[in-house]
Amino acid sequence: MEFDGTLRDLGVVDSTPLINAVLAMDDAAWQAQQYRQQAYSVHEHTQSLVLVFCQGWPELQVTREPAWDPLHAVAVPLMHDIIGKTFPPGGTIIRAMAAKLKAGGIIAPHRDTHPSFIHSHRIHVPITTNSGVRFMIHGRPYRFAVGNAYEINNQRNHSVMNRGKQDRITFIFDYLPPQNNS
Repeated sequence: MEFDGTLRDLGVVDSTPLINAVLAMDDAAWQAQQYRQQAYSVHEHTQSLVLVFCQGWPELQVTREPAWDPLHAVAVPLMHDIIGKTFPPGGTIIRAMAAKLKAGGIIAPHRDTHPSFIHSHRIHVPITTNSGVRFMIHGRPYRFAVGNAYEINNQRNHSVMNRGKQDRITFIFDYLPPQNNS
């Protein structure tokens, strides 16, 4: 969603239950859903644990995906907590996933162009990070701290590089507020 600036720090969140659940997932779970990697070349160095995903516009079909069963019990309360503190109630979570950027991987500069991205808030909750990770938005570098949540302006060019030796994992969800949820 477009807003003034590039990043909003949404503050401290209790992400520990989600972190523990994501880190307990095995390699097969990370490979279960490859749609993002196949459909979007910028995500070729990533893997995802997808809970919910959407298709279409303006009529959206939101579906539960392979990571719903193992992660929803810890992810949904965290998402609702962030939404309740920050955004108007009554909207819809249209995407939710843990995204892993492998050590040495990059997500090339891009804008999220599907109409649903223009109307929804894109929230990032770091699961793991390292000193070699750089998240760039509109040419400016950012570091995301585990234990905080952030909204990114996904209508500005953004990219990520992981020059570290460990994978970087971030939980991402898109919240479509009620005025856009028709």
